Amino acid sequence: MKLLEQRILKDGKVLPGGILKVDSFLNHQLDPKLMYEMALELKRLYDGEGINKILTIEASGIAIAIMVGLVFDCPVVFAKKSKTKNISDNVYSTEVESFTHGNTNTVVCSKEYLGASDRVLIVDDFLATGAALVGLKELVELSGGTVVGAGIAVEKVFQGGGELLKSKGMRVESLARIASMSDHSLEFVQDN
Repeated sequence: MKLLEQRILKDGKVLPGGILKVDSFLNHQLDPKLMYEMALELKRLYDGEGINKILTIEASGIAIAIMVGLVFDCPVVFAKKSKTKNISDNVYSTEVESFTHGNTNTVVCSKEYLGASDRVLIVDDFLATGAALVGLKELVELSGGTVVGAGIAVEKVFQGGGELLKSKGMRVESLARIASMSDHSLEFVQDN
């Protein structure tokens, strides 16, 4: 998606350690118009797939997931990285390693919000190693639901997460695909 790529080049910052800082428009301060355009593109890519639920993981995937839920006219569920007092014990749970935070979380989702009749689009802001999406896929499978695919804002292709998910049979659609990052620069995958 050229609009997102242009915004990354204009306002994104490449930091040491394979970090792309896009918090001025994607995951700290948000650009609602850009989020809406990204949601419309994911709707175009997955239209006709019978999606009736959007799933993401807290916290930075929530903003784009809400916009995607808006254009699909369906609920958005987010897996929590910790079980709080207001969530019953009736949950699906799995372990998820975070590339950005360098830790592992037990993520949970109430059984009330995921079920066998759900056709789920998993949405997130970033795809690096794929660990978060593998965990979300597992939550849907535990519920008996169907993962239709994943809609990602930014995929760091060089970290292999997209290929990992595809090897597990998941359709992955990423709006900006970064081929490489180094020394404060990046290159996008050039689609033919």
